Amino acid sequence: MTENEITVTEVFSLPKLNEPAPGFTAKTTDGVKSLSDYKGRWLILFSHPADFTPVCTTEFIGFAKHYPEFQALNTDLLGLSIDSIFSHISWIRAIKEKFGVDIPFPIIEDISMNVAHKYGMVQPSASTTQAVRTVFVIDDKGILRAMVYYPLENGRSIPEFVRLVEALQTSDKHHVATPEGWQPGDKVIVPPPATKDEAETRMHEGYECVDWFFCKKEL
Repeated sequence: MTENEITVTEVFSLPKLNEPAPGFTAKTTDGVKSLSDYKGRWLILFSHPADFTPVCTTEFIGFAKHYPEFQALNTDLLGLSIDSIFSHISWIRAIKEKFGVDIPFPIIEDISMNVAHKYGMVQPSASTTQAVRTVFVIDDKGILRAMVYYPLENGRSIPEFVRLVEALQTSDKHHVATPEGWQPGDKVIVPPPATKDEAETRMHEGYECVDWFFCKKEL
């Protein structure tokens, strides 16, 4: 393998779930930020293709409107695009002026693509000069818990990421799983039995069971 091939592999490698998120230190619209600054809090790190674009503008407005919900979940937001600090500042000022929305979270300047490459945000089949729409959920211990990739053309649904963070935190706290579309207050899934003896007794443990492998309960 040539040196160039190694570099390409490294540049376009993806981070791995349930492993430490790639560390970084970068300039942002709120000063220099490092991943370590968020220790003890959850973090949503998300990228967008470019400032001053319509879809990205709607997403930033969405993240801003749901910001209090993220904060209530001990979760911070950190945006990123391969644009300069000056572009970021000008864009968020335009969002405030034209849409009446303050952007309350920092945005990384990633002209060098250093952070974007670490997180696999640049997808060669989509673009080599822009970060696609990615979302990385990093927990309060710095572990990458979820990652979602979207195409350049389609905006994300921000309430889904609020729901996802709350589902992850619920699973951690109560050692349960959550079903499709789970919302706070819904029943959760009891982890399936790991042995035949546990399977034999599962139906008589007081859960709401359809079968031995599928049981729910109230929290």
